[in-house]
Amino acid sequence: METGQKFMTQLKTNSKHTTHKILSIQISLNGLSFCILNALDDSVLKISHHVFDKKVTPYELLDTVKHAFNSNQWLNDNFESIQVIHVNDLATLVPKPLFNEEATADYLKLNTKILKTDFITFDNIAINDTVNVYVPYVNVNNYIYDRFGDFTYKHYSTILVEDILAQEKNAKENKLYIHTAASHFEIIVTNAGSLLLYNTFEYYTAEDFIYYVLFTMEQLELNPEVIETVLLGSITEDSALYNILYKYVRHISFGGRYSTIKVETKEHKHSHFTLITRF
Repeated sequence: METGQKFMTQLKTNSKHTTHKILSIQISLNGLSFCILNALDDSVLKISHHVFDKKVTPYELLDTVKHAFNSNQWLNDNFESIQVIHVNDLATLVPKPLFNEEATADYLKLNTKILKTDFITFDNIAINDTVNVYVPYVNVNNYIYDRFGDFTYKHYSTILVEDILAQEKNAKENKLYIHTAASHFEIIVTNAGSLLLYNTFEYYTAEDFIYYVLFTMEQLELNPEVIETVLLGSITEDSALYNILYKYVRHISFGGRYSTIKVETKEHKHSHFTLITRF
């Protein structure tokens, strides 16, 4: 992935805007999502989600983002703040005591392919004293900055880990979370409230999905008859993923967000898990 040249400082707010609306944008090479929150009462005003027909390039992704802003008037409102969520597998967790900011590329080289021109950044995850090192879509970041000014961005896995560990902080047993999207899913395993495993998998069929789930359980010596498995994301009870999982895993439930953000009842409480958030 090639990146642009403009550097952006994270964790700034867009102070020139005076409305009470927060725009959340989730971007990936497989889809694009928008969410508008009312900051006064933490309610969702609008959600828009589009899955691409095929995986696009970073350049095509930028064109899609531009088209969305040029063709949807509601995206051109004044926003109190804007947050961008980057979705890709170009990320890795590093224990903070071992983290060296000058070695970020070395961490990523261990498990993913990156280019010399890639811009690398990181999120601090205070809840378990780790650092999430990743490559953002800098061309999209630059566009959002040019259009709105300062904004905040994170990697989606940071949100997943933060939220799930917050939910599990008082837990006494193991738990396995599965967060699904159209072409990838994440497994997060906790052990008495601590993070035991985070990994992301690309899949094309339900058989791919169940293979990775059962392989992970086997490697961690988790019994499918015993381990409590919590589902998040796009999965539903009538989906092929749920049906095949139900054949092999006994204790399955749907989870929800740790936050108190209010969503219309037509939305599942486990859906849009990383999109509906406040940084």
